[in-house]
Amino acid sequence: MTLLRTSGLKAGYGPVTVLHDLELEVNEGEIVVMLGANGAGKTTTMRAISGLIARTGTVWFGGHDITRSAADIIVRHGIAQVPQGRGTFPELSVEDNLRAGAFVRRRGAEVDADIAKWFEVFPRLAERRDQRAGSLSGGEQQMVAIARALMSRPKLLLCDEPSLGLAPLITKELFEIISGLNREEGLSVLLVEQNANLAMHMAHRVYLLETGRIVAAGSAEALSADDSIRKAYLGF
Repeated sequence: MTLLRTSGLKAGYGPVTVLHDLELEVNEGEIVVMLGANGAGKTTTMRAISGLIARTGTVWFGGHDITRSAADIIVRHGIAQVPQGRGTFPELSVEDNLRAGAFVRRRGAEVDADIAKWFEVFPRLAERRDQRAGSLSGGEQQMVAIARALMSRPKLLLCDEPSLGLAPLITKELFEIISGLNREEGLSVLLVEQNANLAMHMAHRVYLLETGRIVAAGSAEALSADDSIRKAYLGF
């Protein structure tokens, strides 16, 4: 069943249009990867879906038209974003960062239970629960950002280049956690990633973006098997 669908999506910054009639879908329980060069419009797509920038066209989520919804309402609908560059609250503790991610929820006991759950998934964060997020390593800050996004109990997680600036082993660990959440909890994921080889191995479907337009789409297996696409876009 389709969870997210965009139709004729246009977005940009001021007079500059970055996305041109973007059409994409994410189904329930899917990991969908969006690949493209710097400046292709990947981050703009994430921001447009999240309601962080003005957009036209249509964004449907869970059967609802959320095109004109504010960002906080979109979170309440079930979309959470891990922004590029992590975006933690550096002066807050690790635990308070997670609590901030639960701002759309009311029940304190359930929030406490989810904090305990994500501390089990990310044991290094449990060890640093009272430490300022800004003092953590890059990989640990990315873990905070992911756990904080999951505190809203999203149906769809938007991850914008989670491997940026991280060591390969940390990247592999994070991707294994994301794949595990998809496999075990049915979490749908829309992932923007520069590490095409690693991302393709976890993807169900892939979109290739170029200058704000989708130039190819299909299963990870089909795109990986296409020599021209593989050499031009995937780098392996």
